[in-house]
Amino acid sequence: MQEIMIGQEYRAPGRFVDSDSPQLTAFARAASAGGKDATDAVLRLYRAVRDEILYDAYVDWTDPNVFRASAVLAAKRGFCVGKACLLAACARVLGVPSRLGFADVRNHMTSPRLYERMKTDVFRWHAYCDLHLSGKWVKATPAFNASLCERLGVKPLAFDGWTDSLFQPFDNAGRKHMEYVVDRGTFADVPFETILADFRAHYAALFGEERLAGDFQAEAVAAS
Repeated sequence: MQEIMIGQEYRAPGRFVDSDSPQLTAFARAASAGGKDATDAVLRLYRAVRDEILYDAYVDWTDPNVFRASAVLAAKRGFCVGKACLLAACARVLGVPSRLGFADVRNHMTSPRLYERMKTDVFRWHAYCDLHLSGKWVKATPAFNASLCERLGVKPLAFDGWTDSLFQPFDNAGRKHMEYVVDRGTFADVPFETILADFRAHYAALFGEERLAGDFQAEAVAAS
């Protein structure tokens, strides 16, 4: 009965959760191959999106493709919204309902250049993926790839398909890592125009002619 009540918008392709992309469909099926059931297949997808797509905060937030699942897959890198969108799209390929969740987080792990430009450690509209498995919604956060986590002294974020997987509050040394400060709810697709307007209002320094670029994987550091 619960499955019937889930809206079609969580199953169908969207503007950004473009689960009808042939390349994305092929990736989803290959990454989930061998899964013994829907949950096991999604766990394989989660690990593939988390580790095969590098986290990169140095993106052009005015470009819709930075938020689009198929484009993030093609680039093999993306920031939290794009990677959550990719996982959501891959889940829909397998028939698993999905949606995007958003929250503002206080990030104690970033690159010095990004912090200097933003003048804040609060990242607005951080994204995770909400998946409907075993009769309930469960949160998965594929943002930080394992190699980045190892560099920064944080365990890669695990996901078991049953319990919510959100950012760890502390790193391996007991220092603050991530703190959720505002819950913005869930959406069937990326609210691109809303996010972009909010970013422009609060991160104006990131929208000048000199856009941040470089190797975020190499520059990111743990908070002291």
